[in-house]
Amino acid sequence: MVEQLKPQYSVTWISKIAEIPQTAWDALAKPLKTPFLEWHWLNNLEISGSTTANTGWLPYHLTVWRNRQLIAAAPLYVKSHSYGEFVFDNQWADLANRLGVQYYPKLMGMTPFTPAEGYRFLIAPGEDEDLLTGLMINTIDHFCDRNGISGCNFLYVDPEWRPIMERNGFSTWLHHSYIWQNQGYQTFDDYLGAFNANQRRNIKRERKAVEKAGLQVKTFTGDAIPQALFTRMYTFYENTCDKFGWWGSKYLTKRFFEELHHNYRDRVLFVAAYNQQDDREPAGMSFCLYKGDRLYGRYWGSLQDIECLHFDACYYTPIEWAIANNIQTFDPGAGGRHKKRRGFPATPNYSLHRFYNPRLSQILKSYISQINEREQEEINLVNEDLPFSKSNEN
Repeated sequence: MVEQLKPQYSVTWISKIAEIPQTAWDALAKPLKTPFLEWHWLNNLEISGSTTANTGWLPYHLTVWRNRQLIAAAPLYVKSHSYGEFVFDNQWADLANRLGVQYYPKLMGMTPFTPAEGYRFLIAPGEDEDLLTGLMINTIDHFCDRNGISGCNFLYVDPEWRPIMERNGFSTWLHHSYIWQNQGYQTFDDYLGAFNANQRRNIKRERKAVEKAGLQVKTFTGDAIPQALFTRMYTFYENTCDKFGWWGSKYLTKRFFEELHHNYRDRVLFVAAYNQQDDREPAGMSFCLYKGDRLYGRYWGSLQDIECLHFDACYYTPIEWAIANNIQTFDPGAGGRHKKRRGFPATPNYSLHRFYNPRLSQILKSYISQINEREQEEINLVNEDLPFSKSNEN
């Protein structure tokens, strides 16, 4: 479906990213700080069967063209539920139900199952961002109105993009993640030195426990990653998700992980723990992605209950790797207030929302400031209890 907006612009809704040439899409996505909006990552989600109507993540992306040149795009998904988002809008769904408003389907802008900051419209350098943003929002509004979509939501947004969307009438909802910041560390011991004496001892004890279990932890990146590790990572991912049942958000398929070896291994960091007596198969693994000076923890798993392996594979070894590779921020993934004990302060992130039902919209605008104040209080409380030494506190 193509709708002419101006002589020089046309917009097209596409149901799969493969309809767009990789080079055209990545000309918009590669300059961004996030790796999660690049063509291969999104295409792998689709061709692997991870994002489909059956999983409740129906791809429906918006593209803007000048003649045959792609100048803007928005990865979007029609959602029939709220799972896999990590921004919990159950209270809004419950409110809609009490008001007699149909909450689903809704339109979602985020990288599926990926609670990592950086979502925004992809707009070519040198283009009029305000003009194209307004054009895309109007197109989205018309689409939602025609199709009975309750609301449009953008999660984990790029903080530089948020003011633009606020000027276009979107309401901001404050949340928090736990993010490690490199404070100029040159070594892992520098990182340890930021903590009080008790927590330094605790971290050393946790790393020592992994050694006492007879495990050696190794890191692999890019072409040095054995192909078999991608399939092995799926086994660990599946096992971890199954432990949490429905809440495990098991959407990714085996094919998704296998495709990463072919087309995305240059972004991948694997942390694998091997038994020193048998190093053929890892006993546990974590899966991270990196781009520029940013590192993102995504999934982890272990088929055995090994003391402290989770902390080492998901936090300590990635931090050690990050310091050695000039990484400045490390987002280890969603959840877990235990992260603050390992040097991950609560850090604000934001989502953007627009409801099309007038009553629901009015309630959102009336109460979102109070909701954000409570969230900021929670962030402050978390960060008042960080285990840093007094000399390292601001």
